[in-house]
Amino acid sequence: MNKLKIWLEAFRLRTLPLSLSGIILGSFIALHDGFWNTGVFIFSLLTTLFFQILSNLSNDLGDHLKGTDNENRIGPMRSTQSGAISAKQMTNAVRIFVLLSFISAGVLIYIASKTLTVQAIWIYVGLGIASVLAALLYTLGKKAYGYHGLGDIFVFIFFGLVSVLGVYGLYSSSFSWANVPVACGIGLLSTAVLNLNNLRDHENDEVAGKRTMVVKLGFKNGKTYHFALILIAATCLSYFFILQSGGLSAIALILFVPLIFHVKRVKEVENPGDLDGELKKVALSTFFIAIAASILMNL
Repeated sequence: MNKLKIWLEAFRLRTLPLSLSGIILGSFIALHDGFWNTGVFIFSLLTTLFFQILSNLSNDLGDHLKGTDNENRIGPMRSTQSGAISAKQMTNAVRIFVLLSFISAGVLIYIASKTLTVQAIWIYVGLGIASVLAALLYTLGKKAYGYHGLGDIFVFIFFGLVSVLGVYGLYSSSFSWANVPVACGIGLLSTAVLNLNNLRDHENDEVAGKRTMVVKLGFKNGKTYHFALILIAATCLSYFFILQSGGLSAIALILFVPLIFHVKRVKEVENPGDLDGELKKVALSTFFIAIAASILMNL
């Protein structure tokens, strides 16, 4: 396998559409409200991609160093675990993406700064630093929050609230409470993807000392929790699409139909390994809901 392919696998490209969902939807909500900046859009997407790749590489390295990625893990073999990339090479890659993330975030804030207050600029600087730290500390370090059941909260905050509300503020220079339901909806769907990952890996995670939400709840209750995430997300997005965005974007809710079958499938699964194929269903559904709603509300 050539080096480029090895690194592309380490980047986990299939996770990238999910990370962009909130940015895309928040951007096109801003367009619907009369705000737009092409530079902000491009660098919001680029910065988010760097954050996500940084998170993926850090996760690969952290779980390897802690021994969580081992022969008992059900999911795809990770790059450091397999030896395709050494721990030193992965550490250097993490450092490179920390730098790229800060540069891209800095350019993004600079582009938006013409309409932002000084206070708002510093808030976005803080969010950029927090995003990098969140990407690093999920599995890296002695107090990695992913090992203490806090991953769900951080995913909800950064993939939902920060993503949608944060990018909207870069366009409009304001905070909109009306966008909170859609931010919560995207955040909850993103959390559902993490929960599926944790449902799949819960047995090995427990042995390795990774106390995810599923490990704390148990496999059966973890599936109930998953149903709640999907249901509340659907409620939040339905409220926004029907009442807040003019109604036409409600057509995007049709894309929740595959998730009905998905939830039924999750309920029936007894072997955690059978959940691996379900991750992309939720991730891609979230992405296409964001794309469809973005188009429909701006027709």
